[in-house]
Amino acid sequence: MAKITIDIVWFKRDLRIFDHSPLSLAAKNGAILPLFIFEPELWKKPDHSYRHYMFLKEALNDLEKQLQSVGANLTVMVGHAVDIFDKLNSQYKIKKIFSYEETWNLWTYNRDKAVRSWARANKVEWIETPKNGVVRKLGDRNGWSRRWYATMSATLSYPPNKIKSIKVRSDNIPEASHLNLSTQQACSTQIATRLEAINTLNSFLHSRGQNYTFEMSSPITAENSCSRISPYLAFGQISVREAFQLTEKRIHELRGVDTKYSKSLKSFSSRLRWHCHFTQKIEDQPNIEINTLHSSFENLRPSFGDQKLLNAWANGTTGYPMIDACMRYLNATGWLNFRMRAMLVSFASYHLWLDWRQTASHLARQFLDYEPGIHYSQIQMQSGTTGMNSIRIYNPIKQGMDQDPEGIFIRKWVPELKDIPKQFIHQPWLLENSSLNYSKPIVDEKLARTAAQEKIYSLKKQIKNSVETASLVQKHASRLNRRPRRKLKASIPVKQQLSLDL
Repeated sequence: MAKITIDIVWFKRDLRIFDHSPLSLAAKNGAILPLFIFEPELWKKPDHSYRHYMFLKEALNDLEKQLQSVGANLTVMVGHAVDIFDKLNSQYKIKKIFSYEETWNLWTYNRDKAVRSWARANKVEWIETPKNGVVRKLGDRNGWSRRWYATMSATLSYPPNKIKSIKVRSDNIPEASHLNLSTQQACSTQIATRLEAINTLNSFLHSRGQNYTFEMSSPITAENSCSRISPYLAFGQISVREAFQLTEKRIHELRGVDTKYSKSLKSFSSRLRWHCHFTQKIEDQPNIEINTLHSSFENLRPSFGDQKLLNAWANGTTGYPMIDACMRYLNATGWLNFRMRAMLVSFASYHLWLDWRQTASHLARQFLDYEPGIHYSQIQMQSGTTGMNSIRIYNPIKQGMDQDPEGIFIRKWVPELKDIPKQFIHQPWLLENSSLNYSKPIVDEKLARTAAQEKIYSLKKQIKNSVETASLVQKHASRLNRRPRRKLKASIPVKQQLSLDL
């Protein structure tokens, strides 16, 4: 008996059906198998955590409901992708696989190479759709921004009212303990559903985001004033393009009505482009997860720095109140605003002189919105190993005074300091005859910063005009392209607008 021919829609970090180009393309061809592959080997990597695991499980349940709303079913299978496709191909005849081009970590990069070889050997057509404006095999960044705006302005894709799907029995996802994930880690309070993603974005666009530009830097105000959609972008419950178009639509509505709010949303819109700009970096140079962007900085710091310093930083016991408060907040919630993320990395890389690879894994596990392209690019940039970005060493004492002058945030997250007088909240070691149960500073801030400056600036001066530096600028640096001067109308159907409470 001849095997049934099937097409597969392979979901990865794109857990939605709205504005999902591979699904829309595949649905035109007839019956499809919507498939998510849970890969235990990937989940045992040091950049994965229980926090990610729980969010993913909820997101998959929501994806199943989304597919059921259009008459389809989601199949979840556990194992290596090549083995899964081989098994399905023995039962059916796989004609095409539809998916997004994935730009994630090195493991998924190598897995996709293996799948590509398998597809070629088995005469299966794998149709990969570009994602978020990231471009494969990009020579340099000339014209990238203009191309990105064109992609973001294109009509959103959405599935037909009815999708014919093939039902295949799903596997049970392994327990977290079998994946070496610590179940002691606190989970995020953000709800992993498509509806919550849209509601979160809308609340930002229509109320919370008014003071975004002015309140994004302080951890006190950023929690409410930032969009908070980064986990939904990371797991693909909302596309960057949809977020961009909804933001541009709102900016247009505010024009001439609320200049301050409009300015804040323009700032947010530009950050959606930066989101993809950094993802493009790891697409162009996948090894930045394990190697410095500029080779001259490869041995700048010892590969295995002081474990005692690393543990103090990771647990929020450095003796520097703003550092400790931010790390404890991040460890508890899975989120932290950008400036404070940069401060944590700066302190680890310069004051503690830890290699960025040591600190990257801890932060990856803590960030619910972990996105490798952004993660490793930013950590290297804040650590001074790119060879082309400005060096910025954050003073943790000054950052505390600037972003938490009253010590409100510090008192909440470092309760050892809740009763300390205000004038000592940022430098508790200056309080004489103190019996505080709080760590002494693990390094001298000024001496450590000065020593780091001498090392980093000396090396950067040596490579400033090198051939490699020029090549990296051509390959990775942003271009100051103007965005197209035209009004953008959101291409979401009216019935979708109403159902999304816009």
